[in-house]
Amino acid sequence: MPFPHLTALPTALLAASLLILAPGGAHATTTAKTVKPAATKDAPALPAYQADLSQTTVSGLSSGGFMAAQFAVAYSATVAGAGIIAGGPYFCSGQPGRFPYIPYLTNALTTCMNPGSSQVAPPVASELLRAANDFAQARLIDDTANLKRQRVYLFSGTKDQTVTRPVVEQVGKFYQLAGTPAAQIRFVDTLVAGHAILTDSNQDKPCAVTESPFINDCDYVQARDILQHLYPDLQPSSTTLTGKLIAFNQRSFIQNAYSSMNNTGYAYIPKACDSESCRVHVVFHGCLQTTQAIGDRFYTSTGYNQVADANKIIVLYPQAEPSPVYPYNPKGCWDFWGYTSINPIDPDFYRKSGTQMEAVKGMLDRLGSARNSRR
Repeated sequence: MPFPHLTALPTALLAASLLILAPGGAHATTTAKTVKPAATKDAPALPAYQADLSQTTVSGLSSGGFMAAQFAVAYSATVAGAGIIAGGPYFCSGQPGRFPYIPYLTNALTTCMNPGSSQVAPPVASELLRAANDFAQARLIDDTANLKRQRVYLFSGTKDQTVTRPVVEQVGKFYQLAGTPAAQIRFVDTLVAGHAILTDSNQDKPCAVTESPFINDCDYVQARDILQHLYPDLQPSSTTLTGKLIAFNQRSFIQNAYSSMNNTGYAYIPKACDSESCRVHVVFHGCLQTTQAIGDRFYTSTGYNQVADANKIIVLYPQAEPSPVYPYNPKGCWDFWGYTSINPIDPDFYRKSGTQMEAVKGMLDRLGSARNSRR
């Protein structure tokens, strides 16, 4: 198991331990006002910016990487590209297994993390694509033919033993089998990095370690490399931010009480986007990267805002939250194994109708609405 100290716990409780992430982050020069985590009563509605949703992209770290891969496939008609840091392929926890019994949680903890240490095989891209095709045929997700146009960034650190390379490489194989041209897939796997998102700040952890806050100084601005691949026309990053960080009422996008999502989400809005139509990039944090764990560090210190500010990209930071009872998600992970589903035998986390998936899509739709429109 990736977490030997948890083997004495009942299997149902292991969901809390899927990923051990908590950022600390680069501290680039900024004049944008820092937004502290807000209570729902303090957060206004997410404004409409008439964003160009045809150029929407996503990225994430670990559980956020799995969520990015999941969202990109389920909503492939909307998503133009995905950046996946130490994450695995779509529906990873659904294989192996056959309905009516698929051990989603067990798969998530073994097949989808460090299969070698668990003495199991890594996920099989061909099986997962077959499942995606079936879901698309049933109209549970968008047509997988859309995957051919997506650009994909993948990352696996050579010192990462939490989510290992054999898992990450299956994302690339999934896309290749789906018909995505090789030129659109970038796989970075040579950096001596632990399980973390990477920066060029000497205030962060050494590159090779895997420990809190799981943001490592590798002399490499990973957010920049991701966005450069997803948007090849990028201008140099801003050294001083001119836009604004906003807190918004995320609860209005959540359809049930089992979401394990925070009442408040965050977004960085470049100044140009107040009057022009901008692209949107969605960033999914990992476990223990919630505002309860680290305050505002994930959405202010990982390097995305500096790139976005100079390139008319709205950065959306949806927020999961710890849930100590039900759904059981005390470390605030994104759901890629079914903890938000009432029926564990037939979960919906991977579908467009999944609670978290639908909420994030609602946020995108709001950003794409005509200015001054009301939800």
